[in-house]
Amino acid sequence: MADVCQRFGISRKTGYKILARHAELGLAGLKDGSRAPKVHPNQTRPEVEAAVLRVRKAHPTWGSKKILWTLDRERPDEDWPARSTVEEILKRAGLVEPRDRRLRRQPSSPPKVEAAAPNDVWSMDYKGWFRVGDGTRCDPLTVNDVCSRASLVCQAMVRPKMVDVRLKLEVAFRAFGLPRFMLSDGGPPFGANGLGRLSRLGVWLVRLGVIPVLIEPGRPDQNGRHERFHETLKAETASPPRASIRAQQAAFDFFQQGYNEERPHEALGMRLPAEVYELSPRQMPQDLQEHSYEMGFEPRSVRSDGSIKWDGKMVFVGEAFAGEVVGIKPFDDGLWHVHLGPLRVGILHGRSRTIVPLQKGVTHVPGHGAG
Repeated sequence: MADVCQRFGISRKTGYKILARHAELGLAGLKDGSRAPKVHPNQTRPEVEAAVLRVRKAHPTWGSKKILWTLDRERPDEDWPARSTVEEILKRAGLVEPRDRRLRRQPSSPPKVEAAAPNDVWSMDYKGWFRVGDGTRCDPLTVNDVCSRASLVCQAMVRPKMVDVRLKLEVAFRAFGLPRFMLSDGGPPFGANGLGRLSRLGVWLVRLGVIPVLIEPGRPDQNGRHERFHETLKAETASPPRASIRAQQAAFDFFQQGYNEERPHEALGMRLPAEVYELSPRQMPQDLQEHSYEMGFEPRSVRSDGSIKWDGKMVFVGEAFAGEVVGIKPFDDGLWHVHLGPLRVGILHGRSRTIVPLQKGVTHVPGHGAG
């Protein structure tokens, strides 16, 4: 044995060990074995891994940060692992797929209107429509509070009509109160191609004391928070769609409850939307009051065909304004500003008797033009 071990440059102890392994396992015993230690002092405990996987199973789209926040909220005395360890646990369980390298997003444009407190700004939109299992078309209508990120309306609609949107907004206004501004894109029924880009829905909002704010065409980044909300909504409720509209609405309701009361948001300092949102002190009025204007304005009632009488002639304002009272105020020789309540929507040219829209759509004039 000494001669053989000396020939191969190993100790006699190693030689006898190899001989014993051969006697026990045959040729398989001569293969190199694993040199990994049998005990790993930093190995994550099975119960910790189970807790991580439990939260991930309940929230399949959550990452390590939200998972750790939830676990720490449940058991603050536990010494939870680092985010990198949680991510390794998810990878070993096959719950994380490698992603292709994504291009850096262009910086978002400044917000159209600031939301410093709950109910300063609500945003609304239709998520892209899809068909549920039985073939019915579903147009999800969503309304969020911009400051708190709270989901206020998440409704599976079967037809994106103005009257249906108005009914859902009435329910929301009675439940939560009125916002100061309502942010949306300019597509129907939220906006229109007429004066001030105002639709019938927008005119109704102005009567309530809510100022509609429309993003610029082709600029969804101006309502980027809502677009990101729709990505989460689709991932958790419509991939794949449910079997029917009723089942889809149940999925929306379940998602909405979790989004508001369980899902932390980094922009809120990892607080929940339900912890930040509060009801608006501005209640929805029982009856709509006509716009009244200060001295210097000439009020004009808009007829059913969308026109007003001016200097003995008919001047077209817009069908969306039918039944409303607009205010007209001179500001230059032969030129008048046209207001709908606190909104300046256009300029009346006395000579041509036409109203041209403002270049930027509408101008909100706080405390001016409306009594």
